Amino acid sequence: MIVKPTTAELMTKTDSKFRLVIATARRARQIAAGSEILTDVNEQAPVTIAANEIAEGKVKILC
Repeated sequence: MIVKPTTAELMTKTDSKFRLVIATARRARQIAAGSEILTDVNEQAPVTIAANEIAEGKVKILC
């Protein structure tokens, strides 16, 4: 199984794995609560959708 986006791709968006995990989890909770999805990925898992949004630059990591 190939997982996209990879951790290496996501790490180009931040300097800390901790920040990446926190940002992904926060965005996944927003998506699960009904927030608008900003990517066209064909996926139902909020964490995967959030990771794709971060990788595409549609969600910025500010924490």
